Amino acid sequence: MITPQEQYLLRQVQTASPGELTLMLYNGCIRFMKQAETAIKAKNAPVKHEYIIKAQNIIDELQVTLNSKYEISSNLDNLYSFMKSQLVRANISMDTAVLQNCIELMTELRDTWAEAIKQLKNGQVSS
Repeated sequence: MITPQEQYLLRQVQTASPGELTLMLYNGCIRFMKQAETAIKAKNAPVKHEYIIKAQNIIDELQVTLNSKYEISSNLDNLYSFMKSQLVRANISMDTAVLQNCIELMTELRDTWAEAIKQLKNGQVSS
């Protein structure tokens, strides 16, 4: 049985544009990294591991969606690979500083993406 919250999320995903879906991935990744950080502070290794794996899975999905015909895709791929390696490091060492760096990087990407979507909706982006 699907909960009302799951129904709402499903509806959001089904009606979202590709840009909005990417924004949802960024938001989910940030949320999971913050939850992993909380678990590290609570010294809860199994929960920390679960959330870091979820964040890595989202980064994998972001990498798969990159379009290699754009030069920025190579840069993003390198950044995503770096973040995944840092998440492995944070997972092994229980290092919140490493995790915080990943959160900051992903937040900057998310904010840039959100601004691009906003400009596109307002017709401010030229092709």
